[in-house]
Amino acid sequence: MSTTDAPKKSRETDDVPVPATLRKSLKNRHIQLIALGGAIGTGLFYGSSESIALAGPSILLAYLIGGLAIFMIVRALSEMSVEDPKAGAFSYYATRYWSKRAGFISGWNYWFNYILVSMVELSVVGKFVNYWFPAIPTWVSAAVFLVVICAANLLGVSKFGEFEFWFAIIKIVAVIAMIIGGLAVIIFVLPTASGVRASFANWFTVGNGFFPNGLMGQNSDGSWTGLLMALVVVMFSFGGTELIGITAGETEDPKTTIPRATNDIIWRILVFYIGALGVIMAVVPWNTIDGKSSPFVQIFDSVGIHAAAGILNFVCLTAVMSVYNSGLYANSRMLYSLAKQGNAPAYLGKLNSRGVPVAGVLTSAAITAIAVVVVFVWPEFAFNYLMSIATIAGIINWTMIMLTEMKFRKVVAAGGAPEDSELAGLSGQEALDAIHFKLPFAKVTPWVVLAFLALVVVLMCFSTSYRIAVIAGVIWLAILFAAYQLTQAKK
Repeated sequence: MSTTDAPKKSRETDDVPVPATLRKSLKNRHIQLIALGGAIGTGLFYGSSESIALAGPSILLAYLIGGLAIFMIVRALSEMSVEDPKAGAFSYYATRYWSKRAGFISGWNYWFNYILVSMVELSVVGKFVNYWFPAIPTWVSAAVFLVVICAANLLGVSKFGEFEFWFAIIKIVAVIAMIIGGLAVIIFVLPTASGVRASFANWFTVGNGFFPNGLMGQNSDGSWTGLLMALVVVMFSFGGTELIGITAGETEDPKTTIPRATNDIIWRILVFYIGALGVIMAVVPWNTIDGKSSPFVQIFDSVGIHAAAGILNFVCLTAVMSVYNSGLYANSRMLYSLAKQGNAPAYLGKLNSRGVPVAGVLTSAAITAIAVVVVFVWPEFAFNYLMSIATIAGIINWTMIMLTEMKFRKVVAAGGAPEDSELAGLSGQEALDAIHFKLPFAKVTPWVVLAFLALVVVLMCFSTSYRIAVIAGVIWLAILFAAYQLTQAKK
């Protein structure tokens, strides 16, 4: 059943018995915070140390460049989501406007990507719990959080939205508190733990200036560093921002909410990445950020809040829960969409009376549980190989979004817009001009973004830790192509 068959109610809730269909219960505040929360995770709180070490203060430029690319990717997805809001987003669009094979590859790639991401998040949740309760086995923590998040997703989409809303609030408050605290140190010239006066001038005076490692260079140990190499780390910290498109099929007013949430991505990146890291490097000399502790802990220590490690541990615990909550939601809707396309078993396309694809939720949770067991039994294998696939899967996903957007415009120009869209009956330039939320410079932007993503893949080949991801990506794509051909042959 299409999401367009939903009862026309102004205030639909998950508790009102209506025919089984996806509920449009996500409100504007849910979408805004889901979009914001998707851009803030452990990659910012802990992973920023790696990117700062690679590029120094010029990491701010890397986040700006990568942020613009991600913004255009989400704009491309949102252009389609506003005109044709459906569960499964890019998998549905790839099937509808490209081919069934493209939808199969796009959907299963995204599903498996989030399975692996969820696996890693659940495998580390025990470390955060052990900070306060060292006697609790890590597998117990993983099991408890898996069950709790799974139960929350089964309650209905509005409950998922509420969970994600509050998870995001916690992360946002932590980042804003750090920024305010850091600015206070700078403005009032408060003493710092390093003994170096806090100032934005430190970007240019500490450790060989703003570009300490140049665009790209090689260390004595053979490893590559510099601004370009930092782009690889930066891009993967933005994973999850495309969740906006997944929510379109269950949003009350996608024509208003999706554009607003998408356009706000720019200031989120400016404030929560560039702003936060800019303040950190003004207070804490960038060359003393060695990754042994989070730069957020270091700046809280500089402010005099020595309980910073405990505070950040709580924030990261909620961030991990947020990632798995979003991952399970996205995966269940992706399986639902794949089933509707005929690219997954039909049982995954069934909904309960609350409009929840229960089979999709439970199937994704069960596979994630198995993957977590693999992590605990063979941790080296899991992290070295499975996460390499998850790494490159993000690039594949973004690439397919841009390619699908170009296909979408061709179909719209040919008069093939959705029947329930305002574009129905229009063709040619008239149809393209009538698109509600256009991708800026649509004739050029997709090619620029695709070239940028290709550059990131090339740069990954220079990194020992990421090189395996490129090889795994080629193998992974071959597996997806073979799986599609196999399923078609069986039919």
